[in-house]
Amino acid sequence: MRAMTCIEDLRQAARRRVPRAFFGYAEAGSYTEQTLAANRSDLERIRLRQRVLVDISRRSTSSTLLGERVGLPIALAPIGLGGLQWGDGEILACRAAQAAGIPYTLGTLSICSIEDVAAAVEKPFWFQLYVMKDRGFARALIERAIAARCSALVLTVDLQVLGQRHADIRNGLSVPPALKLGNLIDMATKPRWALGMLAARRRTFGNLAGFVRGEARVKALAEWIAHQFDETLSWKDIEWIRGIWPGKLIIKGILDVEDARAACDVGASAIVVSNHGGRQMDGASSSISILPGIADAVGSDLEVLFDGGIRSGQDVLRAIALGARGCLLGRAYIYGLGAGGEAGVGRAIEIIRRELDVTMGLAGLNSVAEIGRHCLVD
Repeated sequence: MRAMTCIEDLRQAARRRVPRAFFGYAEAGSYTEQTLAANRSDLERIRLRQRVLVDISRRSTSSTLLGERVGLPIALAPIGLGGLQWGDGEILACRAAQAAGIPYTLGTLSICSIEDVAAAVEKPFWFQLYVMKDRGFARALIERAIAARCSALVLTVDLQVLGQRHADIRNGLSVPPALKLGNLIDMATKPRWALGMLAARRRTFGNLAGFVRGEARVKALAEWIAHQFDETLSWKDIEWIRGIWPGKLIIKGILDVEDARAACDVGASAIVVSNHGGRQMDGASSSISILPGIADAVGSDLEVLFDGGIRSGQDVLRAIALGARGCLLGRAYIYGLGAGGEAGVGRAIEIIRRELDVTMGLAGLNSVAEIGRHCLVD
């Protein structure tokens, strides 16, 4: 990990070490990937204001998220199939996050189950929920998150229908991958990955165990998931969730001011301004272009978090300057996981932390609370 100096270094290492189907799953966006590209290009266009001759000796990257002290203003985002980037990947990522003093979010479509992760780490983590058509399954997931002492529920609301990701179709992605000759040859060239999978607790969706008839068959799992995304999901369903979940509620997938206000009305603790990493509506606005308007509209009523294209500490500062309380890392930490397991995730977090620290210093800032729009060049 010493030679990994930036997130792109981790990305290149993950690309070499992770089978093409699973690397592509984490990497790709939907359709022509316009929104995926815009998430990065719009961030890169934001210029930072450099200041000099300011005493920056008291500099700290610590902050708070949802009332909890954090080592830096980021959390690890929910990522499906994390345990297929590296054996037991969700457990390893959660351990790395907790070692760095930041939240980790376990996804509904994780490989390790809620109980797997809870038994392997020392502190509570966040849990991300997809509300499926099978409300009994959704209720059971919430109750399992409560039993595991999860400290926040992250409700993803932008997946009522699934955006097509061409890379997944080309790569024959399934869990486990389709036994095509190309996939078999590719996995044979990744012996370290294969050995890790053999030693892993699970190789399929841990949170679905016991809920899907014929769950041992990949086809049964795939068919069940494909038919479970609920097109009827609406704001009234949030009331049902609030009736079960007693804790902090984060609504992820907000990309419109009216929706942000609706999230306030249903009592959300926080929202995540997000376009699902460019994996859903292609042609939607970049997350960063929408952030300032949403932050201005509701930032005094709830915490506004940001997701979409973060690859550096400079990007974190940009998002906070435009109104975010903190940022969610997705691909940035998944590259670290694929590159080196727990150490790789730790390295990704440390890269972001160090870049944020240096950038704050060059901007004449001693604390995250001092970051604002005055830190940007108009």
